[in-house]
Amino acid sequence: MITLSRVSKSFGSRVLFEDVTATFNPGNRYGLTGPNGAGKTTLLKIIMGMEEATSGSVALPDRVGILRQNIEAFRDFRVLDVVIMGNKRLWGALQERDDLYLKDMTDAIGMRLGDLEGVIAEEDGYSAESKAEDLLSGMGLSHTYFEQKMSAVPIDTQFKVLLCQALFGDPQALLLDEPTNHLDLESIGWLETFLHNYKGTLIVISHDRHFLNAVTTHIADIDYNTIIIYPGNYDEMVYAKTAVRERAELENKSKEKKVEQLREFVSRFGAGTRASQVQSRLREMDRLQPQELKKSNIQRPYVRFIPYEKPPGKIVLKIEGLCKGYDGVGVIKNFNLEIARGDKIGVIGSNGRGKTTLLKMLAGVLEPDKGSVVRGHQALISYFAQNHEDVVDKKENKTAFEWLKERKQGVYDQDVRGVMGKMLFGGEDAFKHVAALSGGETARLIIAGMMLANHNVLILDEPNNHLDLEAVSALGWGLHEYKETVIVASHDRDLINHVATKIIAFEDDGIHVYDDTLEKYMEFKHGIKK
Repeated sequence: MITLSRVSKSFGSRVLFEDVTATFNPGNRYGLTGPNGAGKTTLLKIIMGMEEATSGSVALPDRVGILRQNIEAFRDFRVLDVVIMGNKRLWGALQERDDLYLKDMTDAIGMRLGDLEGVIAEEDGYSAESKAEDLLSGMGLSHTYFEQKMSAVPIDTQFKVLLCQALFGDPQALLLDEPTNHLDLESIGWLETFLHNYKGTLIVISHDRHFLNAVTTHIADIDYNTIIIYPGNYDEMVYAKTAVRERAELENKSKEKKVEQLREFVSRFGAGTRASQVQSRLREMDRLQPQELKKSNIQRPYVRFIPYEKPPGKIVLKIEGLCKGYDGVGVIKNFNLEIARGDKIGVIGSNGRGKTTLLKMLAGVLEPDKGSVVRGHQALISYFAQNHEDVVDKKENKTAFEWLKERKQGVYDQDVRGVMGKMLFGGEDAFKHVAALSGGETARLIIAGMMLANHNVLILDEPNNHLDLEAVSALGWGLHEYKETVIVASHDRDLINHVATKIIAFEDDGIHVYDDTLEKYMEFKHGIKK
């Protein structure tokens, strides 16, 4: 059980949450939600003890699994050892035992070694390596990595190791901040199954709507300067929250109407002989005063891509014999494909297999080693790069408005401000310097630039990485409604399911194209579909 008692957090005059008391019970899986900047990660850090609350206290069970982000701290440790570190008591005992064996044996050391062996046995330390291997295998890691140092394995693999560390040692509570960020679809599926079988208390932050819907039993939503816990998954929370808000607004309107009727009576008879009735109505007016509703911090952008007025030809991209490698290692080998006007293609696969390389070559920002990518007649491409700084140079002394105005020659200021408003850059936010923008703000700015630009082909590489759930939903709607061609790489199944009718899958034996939805592809790959 995790208990928050009157917890508050503010930065200067800005209050994230105030006087929050809440209990997170064992057996329940809580999704911690709220828009970017609402304080989700801050709250999780307070629960972890990594950040101080302004006031209040947190009570935790003895064993808590935490998804850490500081990969540099583990670079010189063996992968298996990093996982075992998830059980602090066991790891401490193993380290102390190894140190004592290097010293000359005395009675005191012998007694201490006996105590340590007892601790190791209590923590099931003699099967620790095999359990760590099971976790790593489930996360899709090759056995060749297990004995290597962390610094010798790819960055995305290191994050998978840290996730295994959080899951190791039967923790009584799990605190996971964006656990799916570095996982491929198969690893996400494995994690979902693991968490479904987990008996402790789970609190998870994720921008993956499908993952939250699949895993959570409750949603702890940060809004109105507090935390409201709703039963059910994310979609059920949105429905319940919207219904509660609509009811409150209707009640206020009803009260306002009734008060107006009472005010009219008082105005007509206030100076007459019906004084007692007037006083009664004045008391009723006081009772019926509408409750002031706090403003919700949920904001949803409006994403609409309007294709260029001149349509492209039937084939927008023709890929022939495409090859690309790095340091002598082939990433893409002899890939061929014709992409037709109106295709909606999802690009999926494990990190490091070449999805970004392919999209860069399709967008024309990277040259192939061999083969060609030929654009069709009047094909105009707009590209969202996974690395935002490939598009937005934060070293330039420009405001968001100035950067956006450069996306389209001759565009009017009011058109720029209109698009910025749709992407939640209202008021003075439009004149923030690009260097000061957060990851989510930068992503929204790039999307705003795409909305302004001339295009009939959209290529997007992990556009959801820094967006909150409402922004990802808005982007999915915008791509679904777009009448021309879309190619999008993402690990977000909800986004791909909503947009794609074809799949380019980077698999163990190469790149394959499936003329079907992601849902059908997953059924086929997992043997559900015959």
